[in-house]
Amino acid sequence: MSKFSWNIDFSSKKSYARIGRITTPHGIIETPAFIFCGTKAALKSISTNDAKINNTQIILSNTYHLMLQPGSKVIAKHGGLHKFMNWEGPILTDSGGFQIFSLGYGSVADEIKGKGFNSKRKKTLLDISEEGTLFKSYIDGQKVYLTPEKSIEIQRDLGADLILVFDECTPFHSSKKYISEAMQRSHRWAKRSLNRFNSNILYNSQHGSAGLQQMYGIIQGGIYEDLREESISFNLNNINTFGLAIGGSLGSTKKQMYKVVNYTARKLGKKHPVHLLGIGDPSDIWNLVKDGVDTFDCVSPTRLARHGSALARIKEGKINIKNSEYELSTDPIDKKCGCFTCKNYSLAYLNHLFKSGELLGLQLLTAHNIYFMNFLMKTIRDAIKIDKLVEAEVNWYN
Repeated sequence: MSKFSWNIDFSSKKSYARIGRITTPHGIIETPAFIFCGTKAALKSISTNDAKINNTQIILSNTYHLMLQPGSKVIAKHGGLHKFMNWEGPILTDSGGFQIFSLGYGSVADEIKGKGFNSKRKKTLLDISEEGTLFKSYIDGQKVYLTPEKSIEIQRDLGADLILVFDECTPFHSSKKYISEAMQRSHRWAKRSLNRFNSNILYNSQHGSAGLQQMYGIIQGGIYEDLREESISFNLNNINTFGLAIGGSLGSTKKQMYKVVNYTARKLGKKHPVHLLGIGDPSDIWNLVKDGVDTFDCVSPTRLARHGSALARIKEGKINIKNSEYELSTDPIDKKCGCFTCKNYSLAYLNHLFKSGELLGLQLLTAHNIYFMNFLMKTIRDAIKIDKLVEAEVNWYN
């Protein structure tokens, strides 16, 4: 398999939901799909083999973190991320823009999604100019300069199948004037990203360290429909990318986020696979696949597991394994779950592992959460196929 393609196999008559296939040189992604974050070329507390056993289709790694440690040239020397992290399936890398700006403004990543600003976090962003960005490495404090061209060069070295243009991701508290300026700059950076991507300076044109690659454009504009409209027009008419990603601030509430995604995703048509950056709550996924979103990514499934939370088919979305109510329970997390954890271990045992600080608890809960997300996406795909997505959502929580 050496070519890329995007095919929609079925579109709902009741919503914009669809099932499709993204074909890459390293495998086919059945959509809607969830992309798990192996930020530093590793899934937290679990191997890529375990991820595969639990039906994972694609993994995301992070340009910003990997450029700082171990460096993209080290990874290129191994033949790219696939060999470096022992993952044969598709990989997506982001451009590094999200981390530079989310960390640089002295905020947590959630603030970009409108979930709260943290003014106590140390700022690392030193300068933004037309040329690029200057920031301090969080590892050793050295100054690092990143431009659209450099971001693409690094992503060439990393060798992911799918890569992103370099953009400025503005946080929620920015003014509309600044969001507009940053969006325009991101559009110019997108053109520069594509120019470098299509050049023969690195490897062969459109080749990375592990073979052919394809690029996603990013739609910005914050919560403002007129800016989103402008960014949609730019991405559809002024550049030519394989896929499109919805980025930037999505609002201060879920209602606002749904409105932004609803407005944006429904205007993107069927030519491109559509990715929603940084969203992975199951309740959000049930809602947003109806707008035509094909793939999602988020750190939450593995992060929740590390903090003792198991994803569950309840309105709250998760249970806290460390709660005392599970100390004596002989039940699994979910009697209907097919994961290794639920088939072999009780809530009482998992409760014990977390309270005693045993690392096995992290592995077992991470395996469950990964299986859970992949089963959720399969359930959604199966429901779209028979055009009964609403009914499937009701059954999921029952």
